[in-house]
Amino acid sequence: MSTNEFVVVLTTLPSDADAGSVASALVDRRLAACVNILGDMRSVYRWNDEVEVEHERQLVIKTTSDALPRLWEYLQGDHPYENAEFLVLPVIDGSGAYLNWIRESTTSHDA
Repeated sequence: MSTNEFVVVLTTLPSDADAGSVASALVDRRLAACVNILGDMRSVYRWNDEVEVEHERQLVIKTTSDALPRLWEYLQGDHPYENAEFLVLPVIDGSGAYLNWIRESTTSHDA
């Protein structure tokens, strides 16, 4: 099975954002098979030449390469950050059954 069609996408949200609603919307719209919402974390980064420290939550999104354009479009339209994290990590291997489930979960069943 070719795994280059499967990816993991990372994005962050402010810790007070409704990450559950974002995750549910991604799965409901078949943009993701699964979204893990990690606990509160502290992020230190440079923005506008200043060092910033913010509390955030990481979303780990399992999806397919085919869904990426729609996923990016959705997140851009609904993301609270001006410059949203959108890192795409290739899947180099995985359980065949799990990868099939990702494919099935992100494929529209409209006839």
